[in-house]
Amino acid sequence: MNRVISALRQIFSDPKLKRKLLVTALLLFIYRLLAHIPAAGVDRVALQSLFSGSQLLGLLDIFSGGTLANFSLIALGLGPYINASIIIQLLTMVFPKMEKLSKEGEYGREIINQYTRLLTVPIAVLQGFAMYSLLHNQGVIGNLTPFALISLIVTMGVGTLISVWLGELITEYGIGNGVSLLIFAGIVGSLPVALSRTVLTLDTLNIGNLVIFAGLAFAMVAGVVFMNEASRNITVHYARRLRAGKSVGGQTTHIPLRINQAGVIPIIFAVSLVLLPSLLGQFLLRVPNPQVVSIAQAVTNFMRPDSFSYNVVYFLLVVGFTYFYTTVVFNPTKISDEMKKYGGFIPGIRPGEATAEYLNTVLTRITLAGALFLGLMAVLPAIAQSTFSIPTLSIGGTGILIVVSVVLETTKSLQSQLLQQNYEGFLRT
Repeated sequence: MNRVISALRQIFSDPKLKRKLLVTALLLFIYRLLAHIPAAGVDRVALQSLFSGSQLLGLLDIFSGGTLANFSLIALGLGPYINASIIIQLLTMVFPKMEKLSKEGEYGREIINQYTRLLTVPIAVLQGFAMYSLLHNQGVIGNLTPFALISLIVTMGVGTLISVWLGELITEYGIGNGVSLLIFAGIVGSLPVALSRTVLTLDTLNIGNLVIFAGLAFAMVAGVVFMNEASRNITVHYARRLRAGKSVGGQTTHIPLRINQAGVIPIIFAVSLVLLPSLLGQFLLRVPNPQVVSIAQAVTNFMRPDSFSYNVVYFLLVVGFTYFYTTVVFNPTKISDEMKKYGGFIPGIRPGEATAEYLNTVLTRITLAGALFLGLMAVLPAIAQSTFSIPTLSIGGTGILIVVSVVLETTKSLQSQLLQQNYEGFLRT
């Protein structure tokens, strides 16, 4: 406790960190304020009734940052941007020019980010029209004139771009990853609603089940913290060399390979994809063609959020995206080349290609544990909800994973900036 108080005093005594915290808080407040400004032409009573009775739409609302249930000006939230990021990263793996661009440091990352923003626009338009069609079929939105429809879709598209802009402002001028923090704010903002619904249904709930569920949630939080911090340390020796008449090197260090290299990104990517079949199926249910309706009904039933098939697909997507994103963020060949350049080697492993193969083998093995853990954490709450009959706690493991991971990442970012400020102060003295 004393360490926490000391850290808070240090943060608020530093003008730069205090300004970054204030900027982050202000931008999050603006985002949450926009989330409560409703768009025109929506039946609010019918909308609330629809979302309270649909687990699918409840999950969509969580990942829109709590903006969809209000059908606010930023109703689509960051969904189109996340989907655009998935597509761009897949293209990076497929096209050599994109892969080369991704390796060009800050310049390459900026160009790829620009491509992602440009791709976000058409995706936002398509998702805006799909959302309108879904809500129109459910009677939430009435018939709109072409001009009113275009205005609504443009509003939702611009809302997504504003959300992305706010997230990038937080990343640049605030603390932590802006996009993750906005999703975090939406999940935390929906907690009071979920808890209040649970309290209202206490008469019909088994209190024992509720206690077990709470204990399970606590164990999940502890598991997420442990897996995020767990790593496999690879020992690296640096040979002693003569440089400018001086002996350098001769040190021993290690490379920490995190078990969960990808963080919370696989969960966000997986949810963005696993919900698409259900949305498409619900959209096609109102098509006049009976064969299309039959197929849409089958797809909707197969990918119902409380079904076994949905959780299996969700689990596999999380595992797959964990491996995919790990290969994006960690390049064994590059690490091996850097080690060889500075005279570093792993004991018992030849420098160069053999080192890259060894790092890739170790990373593949430990990533399996991290991927299985993420997949299990993603589907376990759904199983627990049906087992303990607590449907009102709809946030589930996905929300817990995101909240805990974002808190840990933001805390680490804050700690690194504190160390940087202390180091700069030491140099000035």
